[in-house]
Amino acid sequence: MDIKIDWNELWKERMELQSKTQRNTDCTNMWKRKENAKRFWEMSLENKDRIEKTLDGMVLTPESRVLDIGAGPGSLAIPLAERVAHVTAVEPAEGMMEILKQNIETYEVRNIDCVYKDWETVDAGSDLCPPYDVVFASYSLGMKDIRASIQKMVDVSSGYVYLYWFAGDTSWDIHSQNLWPILHGYEYRQGPKADVLYNVLYDMGIYPDVEVFPFEHKNRFENLKEALEHFKPQYAAFSSEQEEILRSYLQEVLEEENGALIQKGWSTRVKMWWKVSAF
Repeated sequence: MDIKIDWNELWKERMELQSKTQRNTDCTNMWKRKENAKRFWEMSLENKDRIEKTLDGMVLTPESRVLDIGAGPGSLAIPLAERVAHVTAVEPAEGMMEILKQNIETYEVRNIDCVYKDWETVDAGSDLCPPYDVVFASYSLGMKDIRASIQKMVDVSSGYVYLYWFAGDTSWDIHSQNLWPILHGYEYRQGPKADVLYNVLYDMGIYPDVEVFPFEHKNRFENLKEALEHFKPQYAAFSSEQEEILRSYLQEVLEEENGALIQKGWSTRVKMWWKVSAF
C-alpha cells in the first residue's frame, strides 16, 4: 500500500515548528535592524565571485525583466540591474529595505522598483508588473504555504523560475541546536529543507533541474559587543541571563583574524530551476 505524503502540509508543519521554536518570530526578524542588514551587504561584497556565478547561472539578456523575491540589501539586484532592462525587488524586512534603497542611490541605479512586502502578501495585479522573464528567490523561502508561493511565481513568469535553498544541517543550525536547550530549555527544530521543496514541486508537476554545491562564508565583527547585538535576535536571547549565555558561547566560537572577530559559516546549497513553458 502506497503512503501518500502531502509535502506542502509537511512544509507548513516544519515551518510552524520552527516558528514556535523561535517564539513565533519569522526569518525577517533578524534583518529589521539596519546594522545587521548593512553587515550582510558588506559580507556579500566579499563574495563577489559567488554573486557573479549566481547571475551567470541564469538565462538573462539585456532585455530581460527580472523579479527578485527576498532581495535583501540588493546583493543580487544591484549587480543584476547592470545586465538587464528592469528588476523588481520584493523585500519584507525593514533594515534590508533601507539598505537596498541606500544602495540604489549610491550606485545610481534607475531600473529597480522596490516592493516592501513579504511574497505571500504581494498582489501580482497591484504590486507587480508581470510577466517577468526570470523570477528567482535566493535563500528567501521562509513562506508558510510554499506551494501557493511557488504557483504565484509561476503565474508571473513568462520564462524561468529559480529557487535556492538549503540541504542538511547548516552551521547556524548547529549553533542553534547547541544554544536552544541552554537558552530556552527545549530543543531547536529546523525548518524544511530542499528535500521537501523538491517533492512539493514534483507534486505540482514540475520536474526541475537541480544543482548542489557547498558554500562557506564569514561574519566579521569589530568586537564582541557588535557580535552579541547581531546574534541576539537570531537566537531570541533577550533577557540579561540569556545575553550572558550567548556572550559566553560567542567567546568560545568566534575566532580572531586581522584585528576582527570572525564567525565561519558553511552550508550545502541547492539550486532548482525550470522553464515555465515546459510544465
